[in-house]
Amino acid sequence: MALRDAGHEVVNLALSLGRPDDHDRRRAEVEEACRRARIGLAITEPPIAMSASDDRADAEERVRWQLSMALNGAEPPDLVVGPSPHDVHQAHELTGRAIREVLASRDDPPPWWIWAIWGDLPFPTVIAVFDDERQAEIADALSAHAGEMTRADHRLHVDSRSKLTAVTAAEKVFGFGAPALATARAEVVTEVVREDGAWKLGVPRTLSAADPLARPSSRSVDSWINSPSPRDLAGGPLD
Repeated sequence: MALRDAGHEVVNLALSLGRPDDHDRRRAEVEEACRRARIGLAITEPPIAMSASDDRADAEERVRWQLSMALNGAEPPDLVVGPSPHDVHQAHELTGRAIREVLASRDDPPPWWIWAIWGDLPFPTVIAVFDDERQAEIADALSAHAGEMTRADHRLHVDSRSKLTAVTAAEKVFGFGAPALATARAEVVTEVVREDGAWKLGVPRTLSAADPLARPSSRSVDSWINSPSPRDLAGGPLD
């Protein structure tokens, strides 16, 4: 939303709509959520099946193809925002792996901002601070996903986590002993940039929405980005 307000075009690429019986409901929900958030929307047709009982290898291949198509389009993105390959949820992890493989295969890929919901980010680099008005806007967009909020109310998740992140973000991003943020709410992502065949962290910073991208630092995180997730090491998600 901060990027949107600064004049950047933001497009949500909806890869999946859950189980077939939920497609109509979830299509209507994501359309309404993006309308409220005032961002663009592209829905994969047919939606990719990513549930625990689906063929995840086939799903990951389809995600890679969709991402490659987006990057090869007439107006390729300057930034990819997507889930961590270690985010516990099977659909998030396979999407994160697909992003990793597609970007690594390109000569000059855009930066990748990695988010996490069910897992954690060990190397956050970008802090987005926001206020209660923005929190209300986020909650309103999430409320469009009525069926999903019944299952897991992420409005409460964002409300609570943004307050906690405001306490912990400065030291996680800038190092322990860094001054606390002068804000009530914050969120973090990990920016990684592909350079010289390696994944490097972006420079730690507070988000400037008008000029959001930075040169990479010298710190390589290949060992983290390329490592199997704990779920993979334990034999995959529970069916």
